[in-house]
Amino acid sequence: MSAPIQKPKKRINRNPKIVINADDVTHLEGLADGMMRRHPTLADRLFEEIGRARIVPAAKMPSNVVSMGSTVTYRDETTGQEKSVILVYPEEADITQLKVSVMTPIGVALLGLAEGASFYWDTRENQRRTLTIISVTQPIVGD
Repeated sequence: MSAPIQKPKKRINRNPKIVINADDVTHLEGLADGMMRRHPTLADRLFEEIGRARIVPAAKMPSNVVSMGSTVTYRDETTGQEKSVILVYPEEADITQLKVSVMTPIGVALLGLAEGASFYWDTRENQRRTLTIISVTQPIVGD
């Protein structure tokens, strides 16, 4: 008995589904718009991510999805290293506190991903890495 013929996958580099909090969309679009002159590739990528995202009201935002203020633990599949960062707006970014701006290549890539999702990310040295989201923790909101 011969092995079944495998059909070629149509979109090998398909992006994982993403979800974005409706409360963040206007601010994110404004950031991308302001970034067009200085870093058009990154701005385009953010606009592309917003355009393909499922936009949901804050109350319906899944707790296992990366949103602004989330603490994300991810694994670099090349090195096996795990790292935790907090996704923030540019004015709050501080790498010494592991606060990564959404207006960086890794920040744009993390936005809207759910636990278990894997994605490609190109480093500043033009190395393509695969990262997998291990866990997402949402910030505790005061009453």
